[in-house]
Amino acid sequence: MAVSFITRLLTLALGYAYPAYDCYKTLELNQPQMEQLLFWCKYWVLLAFLTAFERFADCTVSWLPMYGEAKLALVVYLWHPKTMGAGRVYDEFLRPFLAAHEADIDRGLLELRARAADATASHLQAAVALGREFLFEAARRVSSRLQATRSPAGQGQ
Repeated sequence: MAVSFITRLLTLALGYAYPAYDCYKTLELNQPQMEQLLFWCKYWVLLAFLTAFERFADCTVSWLPMYGEAKLALVVYLWHPKTMGAGRVYDEFLRPFLAAHEADIDRGLLELRARAADATASHLQAAVALGREFLFEAARRVSSRLQATRSPAGQGQ
């Protein structure tokens, strides 16, 4: 349990915090080097894909012995100045995979955006209809209460 906690903490520090700070330092240079910027873009793209993959595959791989330690070693390998693994992994694995499936991915994203827009529009219409119904009901109740309070006063005069 403690080893797992320490591994997660180190992964957070060495996989996210340190690379984010180093990326910040690169961006804040007066003349940032394009090569360094490309490296950090590749690193963050890889880390995003690895994180997304891990969320889906967590139940099948997280039980493996030394999984956390292997993940820690991978993220350090990806950014470490001596290995610069992000460039290698991106260029040799992720880029060819995405390039081969780019049309399918783009088509799927377009369909997903269209479905999300349709769902949002229908939910928004339903919310407006519900809000309108609530306001009409509230106005009817206020009106009937006002009439009820005026009726006895008008009869007494």
